[in-house]
Amino acid sequence: MSRQEINRSGEMEVFVRAVELGGFTAAATACRMTPSAVSKLVTRLEKRLGARLINRSTRRLQLTPEGCVFFERSLAILADIAEAERHASAGEQVAGHIRINTSGSFGNHVLAPLVPAFMALHPNVSLEVFHTDRIVDLMEERADIAIRAGPLKSSSLTARKLGATRKVIVASPDYLRRHGSPRSAAELEKHCRIGFAYSRAIEAWPLRIDDEIATIPAIRSLQVSDGEAMRHLALNGAGLARLAAFTVKSDIATGRLLPVLEELNPGDVEEFYAVYIGQGGPLPARVRALLEFLRDNVRL
Repeated sequence: MSRQEINRSGEMEVFVRAVELGGFTAAATACRMTPSAVSKLVTRLEKRLGARLINRSTRRLQLTPEGCVFFERSLAILADIAEAERHASAGEQVAGHIRINTSGSFGNHVLAPLVPAFMALHPNVSLEVFHTDRIVDLMEERADIAIRAGPLKSSSLTARKLGATRKVIVASPDYLRRHGSPRSAAELEKHCRIGFAYSRAIEAWPLRIDDEIATIPAIRSLQVSDGEAMRHLALNGAGLARLAAFTVKSDIATGRLLPVLEELNPGDVEEFYAVYIGQGGPLPARVRALLEFLRDNVRL
């Protein structure tokens, strides 16, 4: 086959669909092909490129390092083609499905109140929101956007900062009645401090003591997998919790939770980012619209 006869964009589209949908059968259905035709197309593509792109197994497809590079570049090229076609037609239309991955705390207290306004602005968009505090692989989870907190590790993902929030130690009035309110870091040692059950960038609780920052281990006898679970345990009097201020703002305002040791709060903040596969290239209009909406409306 000559270079002119190769439908490179068609190959890329089938390859991308196979990766996004997790298999040749699903890609075949989406592309109106047979699974064997999809398999042969990918094999021809690998032979022409001289590199294995996908490691196949009976359960899943796994991208090789070369496959990851080709997948990301294919996404960018296909986005360029789609953008050119949109500009050549009636214009860009914000439509389609958006898959978002976020923590339960951000999802419930920040994102959920904004969703109705976004849907009203873009009635042709559908949203799918998944809550988890663990760091996910966007390609593996087929997520368009993930909301992540704290320092970001170096990666091929693009990040947009949404804002930052201070941290606060809180407890329920019932817990403080039963155990007393700690007045110093030493007294804090005697209390149950609810911790996270997964590795975090900052495990300990920082406190400002005599113009220096001291750290107190967070985990004692109670650990949880996410911030919302920690909040509910604190509300039910299980112990002290250190959480993002936006998570407990309404609880503090209504007296369901009380700030603890605010005079020792060092004022450190936790930054939040929207991350996505893009590397600065063109994005689908639906994804770009949501990123811009979050940028303009998120208040932490």
